[in-house]
Amino acid sequence: MRAIVLFLSILFLLGLSGCDESSKVYVTGKVGEILVVCDDDIWDSSIRNELDTGLTRFIMPYFPDVTTFELVHRNPKRFNGPIKRHRNILLLKSNSKDKKGSVRYEENVWANRQSVVRLEGRDKDHLLQMVKSNVEKVHDRFDLMEWDRIRKYFAEQQDQNINKKIEECFKIHLDLPFGSKIVSKRNNFCRIEIPEASRPIEFVGAGEQDIGTIYSGIMVYQYPFIDSSQLGFTPLMHARDTMLKYNVPHETYGLYMGTQYNEFVHPEYSKDSNYDGSIKGIEVRGMFVFKGRYQHSTGGAFWSFHFVHPKTKKVLCVSGYVDAPSTTSWTHALREIQAVWKSVRLL
Repeated sequence: MRAIVLFLSILFLLGLSGCDESSKVYVTGKVGEILVVCDDDIWDSSIRNELDTGLTRFIMPYFPDVTTFELVHRNPKRFNGPIKRHRNILLLKSNSKDKKGSVRYEENVWANRQSVVRLEGRDKDHLLQMVKSNVEKVHDRFDLMEWDRIRKYFAEQQDQNINKKIEECFKIHLDLPFGSKIVSKRNNFCRIEIPEASRPIEFVGAGEQDIGTIYSGIMVYQYPFIDSSQLGFTPLMHARDTMLKYNVPHETYGLYMGTQYNEFVHPEYSKDSNYDGSIKGIEVRGMFVFKGRYQHSTGGAFWSFHFVHPKTKKVLCVSGYVDAPSTTSWTHALREIQAVWKSVRLL
């Protein structure tokens, strides 16, 4: 009898855990959107200007401009149904009982891998001050969740064949979307195409669908490490351009992928790390162009991560690229590239 009671109790507890709606459904909404839920008078006040300034930043130095986020307003009275499953939600209130106000960061409230931030003030003036003092942290929170959400999604659908080839050659693991394929491979270089199926459908003009206009992929390459000076901006870019010249030719004879260097889209260089901080390295963002012959051809964006592999003693680079027309949003594709290089880990 006790065994039966215990068995029924376990079933009951499992039933309760299964009632969590966030464990059953995934987030909705476009990558790069924050749903701001607040009263209309809050949205129409100076608070909105602070949110625009603090949350809608540019991912530099891309052209056309790529914003980290766009804001979409929703009145609390219409905050119901599927809209509550939005990937990024910022809830603002101006009637907090807490005199100091409050900021709360939550996950998986109405959907799996959802990020929710609740920010409250005593009144509108206090709420404005709360926004000013916390908008940096709020932005960073949504920013982290945006690429990490994609990374986790890719990690669930691995292609073991590609993984094995990358691991054998470079002694690293990458989380790549299912359907990715290796299009070229040498001992120290590999180029992988990301499937078009992972792209969102873009609508152009009067309801016309622009499908398959974004092409993106990942390049992994390595070369011997001699000393730390190789991790400076100029040496890294020189090595990059050499690798691209001999490994990434254009379909037109005589053209090859290279880096753009001008005052408007000059590459940006900074220190960064992978998703769990276990690998410290150098992040470089910039634009590429197809060079060679007498004139340059079309290009796109790149986002790369460089580090020294502690076991192979080689400089290793994971560099993603996005080739798309200026009329198409690059946000989703660039976030995918970011998610892939952030996912790198040593074997």
